[in-house]
Amino acid sequence: MHAIDTPRTTLAPSNEPRSFTATKLSVIAADMVVCTCGVVIANALSTASANVASATFVLLISWAFWLSRARLYSIRFITRRSEEIRRIIDSSLRALGTTALLGFLFRWDISRQWLILASMIGTGALLAERELLRQRFNARRRTGSMRRSIVIIGDNDEANELREMFADDQNLGYEVEAVVATTHNPSRPELLSDVFLCLERTGATGVVVAATAIPPAHMNRLVRDLLDSGLHVELSSTLADIEPHRLTVRPLGRYPVVYVEPVTRRGWRAAAKRAFDVAIASTLLLLSAPLLAILALLIRLDSAGPVLFQQQRVGRDGVLFDVLKFRTMVENAEQLKADLTDDNEGSGPLFKMKEDPRVTRIGQILRSTSLDEIPQLWNVVRGEMSLVGPRPALASETEAWDDDLYGRLRVRPGITGMWQVSGRSGTTFEEYTRLDLFYVDNWSLVVDLSILLRTIPAVLKSDGAY
Repeated sequence: MHAIDTPRTTLAPSNEPRSFTATKLSVIAADMVVCTCGVVIANALSTASANVASATFVLLISWAFWLSRARLYSIRFITRRSEEIRRIIDSSLRALGTTALLGFLFRWDISRQWLILASMIGTGALLAERELLRQRFNARRRTGSMRRSIVIIGDNDEANELREMFADDQNLGYEVEAVVATTHNPSRPELLSDVFLCLERTGATGVVVAATAIPPAHMNRLVRDLLDSGLHVELSSTLADIEPHRLTVRPLGRYPVVYVEPVTRRGWRAAAKRAFDVAIASTLLLLSAPLLAILALLIRLDSAGPVLFQQQRVGRDGVLFDVLKFRTMVENAEQLKADLTDDNEGSGPLFKMKEDPRVTRIGQILRSTSLDEIPQLWNVVRGEMSLVGPRPALASETEAWDDDLYGRLRVRPGITGMWQVSGRSGTTFEEYTRLDLFYVDNWSLVVDLSILLRTIPAVLKSDGAY
């Protein structure tokens, strides 16, 4: 029998680099080591039980199973830090539940204290280990390694934005080798020929398709041929800045459609956020009381004026409130601001200066360490602010806002937020706007936890603080 010729364009199947497999195995090993360490520490801190060996084995196996099921060893599912944290916490809870259920069914003598301690310590260790690995991998990507070479199919506005995103954020791990033009409306055979000639010339192992640049009649055949050639295929959407857990792909007739879950800002999640805010803010105020007294004394000795600086800011739903800070400038700083307008280094309506002459000597230290913001914990206790949220804006700044930016008023402003941990004063106004709206549209307890954890190193490094 003779096979007929089929009009299909293919490449030799591409193999995943061995380095990717080795990296994946090393991450699995690191996860198991830190989980085992968590169990060992829990054994040392709790009373021994008769079936601790069996329970330890089940807990570790359950952890390995649920971490794998959560796709925590596939980079495409954990590009965003908050998503990785959410999946780790979910996997740990499932491992805890699995162990408790098997212990109940087989009537094991298991200490509840041990099981909870092992899960909590192991989860904390996993989060710390994954953050260290993320930093290490990002550093390697910035030097040119651990990147996937790709071709972008399309050259319209969406494709151009994708290319700029990959160039600006090297932590994503993509190296754009070439772009296949589509604005001249090529026929399907021409498009397929252009794509595969480009792939053969560049040796790219994946493609990112700008979906709006490809006619629907061409899409299925293009994707099918690319997959048959062993390439990694990703399709963009016009949706940007949305958490993946809010997206559900489901069939609708012939088409897979993406259902977008609505944002929940009320109910038990909001109550849990408020309870967390009050508990943490109250505890930090009590613990920092001696430090607050020392800082107040230093401020009074350094320059004339009150210890606290109160300034009216815009809160949730546009309600005005007085934000509290330690005074870091001379007493007549607001009057002097008009003379410094030409020296403004901020973006958009923000006023920022690296060498602001109004800042006092102790004020420079307070600003670089963010200690000037400790009094805002009292704003949190009073319900005017949250630990995490958009930056509280001045009423004068809102005059330059567009309609989109008013959406940030749907939540309480925060002491820290995505804007603060992503460069702080060094972030452009456009980026500040995008990050604030991302938080408003994707708020969750896990996102808050992720931001709080990132705030600590940002403050210690004084990133963009002035």
